[in-house]
Amino acid sequence: MKSLQMHNVGPAPEMEVELAPRLNLITGDNGLGKSFLLDVAFWALTRRWPAEVNPHLTSGLMARPTNSGPASIAFCFSGKAKEENYQSEFNRRDQAWTGRPGRPSNPGLVIYAQVDGSFAIWDPHRDYWKTRGGTDVQDRIPAYVFTPQDVWNGLRYGETEVCSGLLADLVLWQKGDDDSYKRLKRVLKRLSPDGHPIKLGEPTRISLDDARWIPTILMPDGARVPVLMASAGLKRILSLAYLLTWSWTEHREAGRLLGEGPSKQITFLIDEIECHLHPRWQRTVIRSLLEVWKSFGRGEYVQLLVATHAPLVLASVETLFDHEQDAWFDLDLEDKAIHLRKRNYVPRGEVSNWLTSQAFDLQQARSLESEAAIENARSLLRGSAPTPEQLESAHRQLLEAAVPATDPFWVRWQAFYESLR
Repeated sequence: MKSLQMHNVGPAPEMEVELAPRLNLITGDNGLGKSFLLDVAFWALTRRWPAEVNPHLTSGLMARPTNSGPASIAFCFSGKAKEENYQSEFNRRDQAWTGRPGRPSNPGLVIYAQVDGSFAIWDPHRDYWKTRGGTDVQDRIPAYVFTPQDVWNGLRYGETEVCSGLLADLVLWQKGDDDSYKRLKRVLKRLSPDGHPIKLGEPTRISLDDARWIPTILMPDGARVPVLMASAGLKRILSLAYLLTWSWTEHREAGRLLGEGPSKQITFLIDEIECHLHPRWQRTVIRSLLEVWKSFGRGEYVQLLVATHAPLVLASVETLFDHEQDAWFDLDLEDKAIHLRKRNYVPRGEVSNWLTSQAFDLQQARSLESEAAIENARSLLRGSAPTPEQLESAHRQLLEAAVPATDPFWVRWQAFYESLR
């Protein structure tokens, strides 16, 4: 994906972004358009809105005009055979976005991990239009769009089961010890936090009334936990590892049946990458995802679009970020208008420094009470001689706000306070 330009659609009247070829970080407060950008990027690449394919989704809905008047989405991406440049207009009578006649350009494999656990996958071997008798025929499954329940229990398209789901596939793969299982183990190893590899145990039964065999996770203390009873963070990583493995396995198999090789281009979109993850995971997850694709033999052609609220995610790429192939975009609300800007990514060292950066715009990396107490005390430091009442009030406020004795501000304040008592 190279660029997106939106007019009269989404949270801002105008929005434009020129994307980097490898890693794109997107930050901003809630409601400013991070998920919207990912939704539009998926549609631009595939011409499908996730909720249009699977109406059970509560996210990934079709973008619509914000106000009266023309609305447009323009985009550019590198296709398999050529570069695609197109501007789509919203047809109000049809309630749809216009498209160019014939088959669109092939963007390669596109995977979208949404924040609620849904996934949307567009596979050029399985979802691209057929050509029959020299005529384009759009009769393949438009995309594979999973609700969180579909990820675990399987996905049906009409009367056909197109994916058995995590619970069934993991047991089947493990029993057969086939390439899919070996690939999944590699993915889980790479997505695991340092020193805590995720390993699958033997399947188990969990209920007299449920005849299914359930995959298990081996915990660090040696316990064997059914995946249905695992923590939210483990479930997030496990579902991510499963869908990446399933997507790549099915893509390769479809290519074999077609007599074609795997796609050279992969676009991976992930919303709130830190969702449910402990900080130990947050500081490794982006690097891990890049390594996952390298293990598939496609690392150099992968583009990531990552929305995040986590300062630790931004700090985690300080030694990885390359200005030639990576970019950071920030959404801000200023004077009741939303602005999308490309920011200069500069390493900030400690994670708390990211909280006071343009990514999060906090005045201080402290609690609201501590921030108010320190700002009040600073005003006395900067002003003329305070009254004894003002001095004692500020000191008491610092104590009540639980500003710790180890805070660097205390050194300056204590000297000032003692000199005036």
